[in-house]
Amino acid sequence: MQAPMKDRRVYVAVHGGAGYHGIVSEQSVKNALKRACARALRGSPPDDSSALSVVERAIAVLEDDEYLNAGYGSNLTIDGTVECDAAVMDGLSGDFGSVGAVPGLKNPIKLASALLRHSREPDSVGRIRPMTLVASGACSFASSQGIQTVAPNEMISPRATQEWEKWKSRLDHPDESDPGSLPQDAMQDTVGAVAWDNEGNLAAGVSSGGLLLKYSGRIGEAATFGAGCWAQQSRSERSGMACSISGAGEHIMRRSLARVLGEALQSRQSDDSELDTHNVLLQTLNRQFTEPLRQRGERMPNAGVLLLTKEQGEDDEVVRKLWCAFTTESMAVAYASTTKPPKASILRRLSLTGSAVDADRSSVFITALPIHQ
Repeated sequence: MQAPMKDRRVYVAVHGGAGYHGIVSEQSVKNALKRACARALRGSPPDDSSALSVVERAIAVLEDDEYLNAGYGSNLTIDGTVECDAAVMDGLSGDFGSVGAVPGLKNPIKLASALLRHSREPDSVGRIRPMTLVASGACSFASSQGIQTVAPNEMISPRATQEWEKWKSRLDHPDESDPGSLPQDAMQDTVGAVAWDNEGNLAAGVSSGGLLLKYSGRIGEAATFGAGCWAQQSRSERSGMACSISGAGEHIMRRSLARVLGEALQSRQSDDSELDTHNVLLQTLNRQFTEPLRQRGERMPNAGVLLLTKEQGEDDEVVRKLWCAFTTESMAVAYASTTKPPKASILRRLSLTGSAVDADRSSVFITALPIHQ
């Protein structure tokens, strides 16, 4: 079912990670997010405006920016290398594709998207096509698809090298008088995008370089089904959602956060009562994410959500709503449509306890963003 003609615009929203965003890099991050929105909506070729393609184009721009933890700007592993994760999901079909721990790939999101499309093709001998590939197998598949690869050291940015040298030295030569831990800005993790195309279809994606000093071979939420992104639509195509998740990958994977949020929204949209997305986000991040992890001893579970929903409005009209929610200090977001220019913001919580999030109280920041205007 196609969206009504008055809704036949394309919408995209992107994020630059949930974590801590310093003032020094704020403008650079916002500029990167706005470029991603603009590039996603231009299209290549111009008529390729499917939600899946819009998400892929947006994230590819974010992967090329050194100020973001994906692609070229990725954090380095314990061994001083770049290994990337990425995933995309199509809300109309439920198809998913992801890659993990991939070195030497300029744009991991393009490989994840290629794998999703590859999984739709029939196999000559009836094999089930993969939806996730990692490491050398992912690199081989990239070569077979003509996706650009580079020398692994070309993916290492000066900023990432500086941070790695500083914290690797502290790890190798601990100073008992200064036991410092990794800074908040070093934990910024995962970029992503959500999109609504001119047919009213939804898609979501994520890409990440992972945590600074992560173990080589580690795979995070950005490559894990149900964790880093989720997109779904009802059979009538009049309700649905697409979300992209950021934060501490192990926390997010343990709770399958993206899928849990999708299921919670689907359950509410199936009821006759009006959907309260704010409450769904609050309950999901508190009861399904933060509380179970704290019971395991995690003091400050970190996550951020960029959520695009398709809901029924007045006169049975299909409407879109954009939300951002996070448990961290801040989250960087931007959004645009084919009729509205990109707008970028660094959303920051108002803390009652100084500069750090209070681990002993509910710490979910939630806001709606005016993508519909």
